[in-house]
Amino acid sequence: MRIGILTGGGDAPGLNGIIEAATKSLLRLGHEVIGIHDGFEGIFYDRTKSLSVCDVEGAHGEAGTLLGTSNRCGTEGREQEFIKKYQELKLDALVAAGGDGTFQGLQAFKEDINLIGVPKTIDNDLAGTDITFGYDTACSVVAHSVDSLRATANAHRRVIVVETMGRTAGWIALGGAMASYADAVLLPERPFKKEKLLQFIKEKRASGQRGIIVVVAEGAHSEDGEALVRDTVDGAPQAERFGGIAEHLAKYIDQNMEGESRHIVLGHLQRSTSPTTTDRFLTLAMGTTVAKMVEQKMWGHAAVYRDGVVKPAPIADFFNPPKLVEEDHRWIQMCQAVGIFV
Repeated sequence: MRIGILTGGGDAPGLNGIIEAATKSLLRLGHEVIGIHDGFEGIFYDRTKSLSVCDVEGAHGEAGTLLGTSNRCGTEGREQEFIKKYQELKLDALVAAGGDGTFQGLQAFKEDINLIGVPKTIDNDLAGTDITFGYDTACSVVAHSVDSLRATANAHRRVIVVETMGRTAGWIALGGAMASYADAVLLPERPFKKEKLLQFIKEKRASGQRGIIVVVAEGAHSEDGEALVRDTVDGAPQAERFGGIAEHLAKYIDQNMEGESRHIVLGHLQRSTSPTTTDRFLTLAMGTTVAKMVEQKMWGHAAVYRDGVVKPAPIADFFNPPKLVEEDHRWIQMCQAVGIFV
């Protein structure tokens, strides 16, 4: 069969691993693989390339996606144009690695396109899978950053506020803070009291601790406020871009206690780092599972991670509500057990 493969939405460490594993496996089974550049744009504007083993060799170790991606181009209002362009590619099936936006965009064509999905988001909030590739790498970036920043925080007796990605789900902030034993972590799911956070920091300082690290997700906010919007991008599926909470908190701390505070925004460093070994294992398993699903013509399904293994599951599972950090999640309890403010 002639199989197309595309990556949609924001980039995530491990996308190249999916491309390499799926392409190599499909080629060994005798199929033709067509890489589609820049997500849906590649279909609309016929930007494709026939992939060989040489094209994907060694890609698994690199961040980004060798096919390119885009989160600015959707299918809504262009359904007839999209299906016409897709049919012109003469594909027997499409493998799509993306998040909820990618699969929502393809939902209208479930009767017209033989689709196999791979769930992708560094935020780890996609329903239908226990974990998404790229999440472990993002947490590692946060943890390594906090570990490094402790040195300068201790040297100057500073409070450093580290802002991570996470619009509505705090998984990256929580995982990175746990792995680095940060002093405090603030999540979108748990609006915080500024006064309680300030008192916690003062008590830490009074106990003799020199440097203090606070990790905060970009969508976190106080009980009497809302998530801060950094800017808006017209036409994007998520027009409002959150950000600025770390700077806001650092200024608040500066104004209300002695000492210095600084902030840092990790931003796209969480996306642009070479995938960890864990993410490489996961994408290898997902890519090879995709090839098996093509052989079995399991259209309308995705390769997901559940109960410790990668297995097929209906793509419709991705349309359930996002997976958020629950109030009594065991990771919250672990943070509280070691004295992390959460």
